[in-house]
Amino acid sequence: MCPQDTSPLRHVQEKALRELTRSAAANIVKVDFASISVRRKDQTVQTVAATDPVADEVDQLQYELREGPCYAAVSGDRLILVNDVSSAQDFPRYGPRAAELGVGSQLAIQLVHDGEQAGLNLYARRTEAFDIATIQLAELFASQAARVLDYATQVEQLGEALHSRTDIATAVGMLMERYSIERENAFAFLVRHSNNLNVRLRDLALQVIAGTFEQ
Repeated sequence: MCPQDTSPLRHVQEKALRELTRSAAANIVKVDFASISVRRKDQTVQTVAATDPVADEVDQLQYELREGPCYAAVSGDRLILVNDVSSAQDFPRYGPRAAELGVGSQLAIQLVHDGEQAGLNLYARRTEAFDIATIQLAELFASQAARVLDYATQVEQLGEALHSRTDIATAVGMLMERYSIERENAFAFLVRHSNNLNVRLRDLALQVIAGTFEQ
């Protein structure tokens, strides 16, 4: 698992995903427990919502083995259905161990593919539990979960842009005062050193604000 993100946005996002996951487990026939996995941009994989400790445990097993429907859904495959986990030829290491933990059938659907991949994971204790109706309902829940993730990403990007703008404006004001120069010249100074040092403009602005920037 990757370290928990403590930002308020992540908490809101994960609360919405937990509610959606619980709803999927409660409303899709023969699903006993469910989870949502997210593969971050640094390639670490994390379960952000699980309706049962078993779901979290088998998710972690798949991350460790780099094998299983859950892991496949966050690695490239669009949909993976296994109606007898114990004998799944595609997942020879994961299958028997998952069966020992009480998993008979498993369905995983990829949610997004935009920097961060995610997957909705549905588990049943019995084998041969899932059919086309399961897939159709799971697709509906997956589309809703994808919207939650997409909305959160958009808000994060907007927040990052606003923070960058504020930091750069603060740094420009400090440079104006320090060197007794006009705003345009202070901004040009910041841009020039950003290019010369190959440092992002906001990162350089933060150095100016912190007093660690040296010419």
